[in-house]
Amino acid sequence: MTSTIQERYSRQLILQGFGPAAQDALTKAKVLVIGAGGLGCPVLQYLVAAGVGTVGIVENDRVSLSNLHRQVLYDTRDVDKLKIEVAADKLRLINPEVSIISYPVYLDKNNSLAIISEYDVIIDCTDNFATRYMVNDACFIKNKPLVYGAVSGFEGQVAVFNAATGAGERSGNYRDLFPEQPKSGEVLNCAEAGVLGVLPGIIGTLQATEVIKLITSKGDVLINQLLTFDALKNKMTVFNYGLNKNAALLTPYTEEAFLQMNYVEACEVESTSLNIDALQLSQLMHEHNATIIDVREPHELPIITQYHHLKIPLLQLQTRLPEFADQTIIFICQSGSRSLQAAQMAAAYFGNEHLFYSLHGGVKQLISLSETQSL
Repeated sequence: MTSTIQERYSRQLILQGFGPAAQDALTKAKVLVIGAGGLGCPVLQYLVAAGVGTVGIVENDRVSLSNLHRQVLYDTRDVDKLKIEVAADKLRLINPEVSIISYPVYLDKNNSLAIISEYDVIIDCTDNFATRYMVNDACFIKNKPLVYGAVSGFEGQVAVFNAATGAGERSGNYRDLFPEQPKSGEVLNCAEAGVLGVLPGIIGTLQATEVIKLITSKGDVLINQLLTFDALKNKMTVFNYGLNKNAALLTPYTEEAFLQMNYVEACEVESTSLNIDALQLSQLMHEHNATIIDVREPHELPIITQYHHLKIPLLQLQTRLPEFADQTIIFICQSGSRSLQAAQMAAAYFGNEHLFYSLHGGVKQLISLSETQSL
């Protein structure tokens, strides 16, 4: 160990029970971080700073201004740049001793097994259920420990899945906690529900801690346990869970079975016939004088300026539906999930599916259409 390395990691090396052996284990380790957003930023920063030898990053998104309140690896100058390029450059400045491997791709069932197989520990820093279940199943098949984290609103979760428990056995996985994928809109993501800016930092740091403990065999890892954190109450709770027989029925056990899975479709609401795109919305407005109803909460941004519209949050819609008999209604929300629920609710209430629509893709689609028309 060179004098520079000894100085860089000196505060870890002098820890009682840590020392050179644990640092050497970190140096030899290869970890894969899936997602370089709110959770991925602190995970990446701390693992790179701690001296994990090889860090892979999967990310294909660009930095947006709305990211910056929680994704602290980026700054205002990075808006519109590829996250993975910015992250890799900044992480190399933190610790040039670490090998950073970039995967500027969207992780799917066709590439995930090959990428995941190259690493010792996988870290789930994603923000959608389709990818989360896919990563869980891929880790199960490839026998890789998975460090999970999730945030929404003021609360977060951390757990370690598929880890060795001794005698050749593995711990439970994500499906043992949540066997089936939720349908779109059943559980809101950060774009829909919001998130306290500091929360991903707390949860991501806890994830990084579990990774270091796994690699160095130090402390008690969150195996067969789910840690939850409530920022408003400053309360941390650990729940024990066991293997779930329903999970076994839903888990693919071979690569062939994995490749037959459709993770995106499993999260979609069954009826999508009510979905329209932004061009169809424009036609309905012109031909049928359709009414637009924004079912988001009053505080949600961006504000719709392209069309006159009503604002009725989804939770209040049921009591307001009688006002819209015999009208053509287009529901809009942030991403298209709540608006589809609203369209289904209205169609069921009036017994007519031909008057109610949901803008697929939400407000972003509306903004995209407006920008295209202004060119």
